[in-house]
Amino acid sequence: MPTAITFEKSRPIQVIPYQARWPKEYEETAQDLETALGDTARYIDHIGSTAVPGLQAKDVLDIQITVHDLYDPNIQAKLEAVGYTGFTSAYSDEFIGMDTDSRELEKRMIREKTGQRRMHIHIREYGRFNQRYPLLFRDYLRASRVTRQSYGLLKERLALLFPESKDGYYFIKDPLMDMMFEAAEHWALHAAWKLRS
Repeated sequence: MPTAITFEKSRPIQVIPYQARWPKEYEETAQDLETALGDTARYIDHIGSTAVPGLQAKDVLDIQITVHDLYDPNIQAKLEAVGYTGFTSAYSDEFIGMDTDSRELEKRMIREKTGQRRMHIHIREYGRFNQRYPLLFRDYLRASRVTRQSYGLLKERLALLFPESKDGYYFIKDPLMDMMFEAAEHWALHAAWKLRS
């Protein structure tokens, strides 16, 4: 018989309607990151649900910095020099069917400057699976009204089920995202979607 799963308490999970201010908040941070990193970054993108007009989301900006080399020491030095905090060692994203030790899933993260709004700033290497995933997923959600509405409803219901557990929220949400990514891959073929160079 399966055992019950319990999840630790975390800060409250709040999914709110799409906010028109999110793109401007992203642009302000992206400009700051671009100035700090120069050619150390290949490009910077708004990813995650706050990057999809009309989609409900947690009020946390997700930003992806695409770099040439994940282990370039200039990344950390340049970001910390202008006040970004919490730079992590390399670790792996997860994707069902892929080995978590794969270089295709390696990433680093850094947090917002002290006093800034909450952000998750992901640093991934150009051309890797996990660098492509959030860009394709974002564009698919922008293009598919039914998927966007279903995903938003799913997140609202998960927030009701796990109002104080991010682990519980992601326990259900992450595998469903991987299922949706299969549909995104099919959409990419028909839409001739390509990762920019």
